[in-house]
Amino acid sequence: MTPTLIQAGTAAAARVDQTFLLIFGVSAAILVFITLLMVWFVFRYHHARHPQAADIRGNVWAEVAWTVIPTVLVMGMFWSGWTSFKALRSAPADAMRVKVTARMWSWVFEYENGRRASTLYVPVDRPVRLDMTSADVLHSFFVPAFRIKMDTVPGMETYAWFQAEREGSYDILCAEYCGLQHANMLSTVEVVSAEEFKRWSESGAGGDEEAVGLLESYGCMGCHSLDGSEEAGPTLMGIYGKERPIVVDGGGTRTVVADEQYLRRAILEPDAELVAGYEGMPSYKEEMPAEDLEKIIRFLTGGAARDLDRGRSLMEAEGCLSCHSTDGSEIAGPTFKGIYGHKVVLEDGTEVVADEAYLAEAIRDPEKTMVKGYEPIMPQYSHLSDEDVKAMIDSMRSLSGGHD
Repeated sequence: MTPTLIQAGTAAAARVDQTFLLIFGVSAAILVFITLLMVWFVFRYHHARHPQAADIRGNVWAEVAWTVIPTVLVMGMFWSGWTSFKALRSAPADAMRVKVTARMWSWVFEYENGRRASTLYVPVDRPVRLDMTSADVLHSFFVPAFRIKMDTVPGMETYAWFQAEREGSYDILCAEYCGLQHANMLSTVEVVSAEEFKRWSESGAGGDEEAVGLLESYGCMGCHSLDGSEEAGPTLMGIYGKERPIVVDGGGTRTVVADEQYLRRAILEPDAELVAGYEGMPSYKEEMPAEDLEKIIRFLTGGAARDLDRGRSLMEAEGCLSCHSTDGSEIAGPTFKGIYGHKVVLEDGTEVVADEAYLAEAIRDPEKTMVKGYEPIMPQYSHLSDEDVKAMIDSMRSLSGGHD
């Protein structure tokens, strides 16, 4: 058992412990007193010593004692409980406010500056008020070391507060059964110095690290793994370009490719294309800003370094989309939809795979890679840099199911 589970991490928690010890001590003392008194009565008033029962009409002092003493004990325990309850519920006006959203099966913490995280970072010796709600079902926010447990209820807001006295990591659990992954609805309170918290609060992750942080903050990691393991939802590892069996009306399935458009729909309208064998997930259509959605999509489609928008902009600027469509229709040249990773037949009858090397050569010297059935009207784009060509190929790849 770790110290954080048995030591009070806040002054209010220490008050709760004092109340518990008082009630426990009084109860234990009463138990011992009554037990000893019963044993003494059995011995003192045994029928061998008193064959004739005594007729006791009353005893004023005994009646006063068993009225006054229990009243004092009960009022004392009530006062101690009331003061510790007030300590847990009376949040200081200057407390730092953090919005807590519970969902199956993760915690999302949103700070006053808009930063979101799946771990609760707080500075030591500063009061923190948690304004809590639930996005789906009833959950219960429980930090054993701080002696706080508060239900999070859909459609309403509850609150709790604490002021951590020591730096360290403290467990967060859900204390209300909320579904299949209830036991995995875990996080931590990371209590750090004021300077370290300021650095964390003002810093911004970038690239893949930022995208993973967003997935965690929106609760995606509660159901989807990044290591290939299957949890409540499909793993996100290598999902781009994979074929997904989608449930259709009537109980059958159809297959779709997890391209960029599919991933957007899966995040914004997940119930529209539910993967066979999995339960539904909440929609992020109203919750997720477009900027966050783009960062997650870029990560899922090959890493945050990929710039799909830039590639499409380059193709538009260079006139590529005048001859090549992105929706599968035929214009003057082959459509970009589905071209990456698929076989094409050249003018000389050679069959090749339209991989990155082929597409790069087709952009720079199209006469060498002319597809059979099309006119040789495409100009050379030898002026493009390697970065420009890669951005264009990445954009084609996003339209082609991401095949390698």
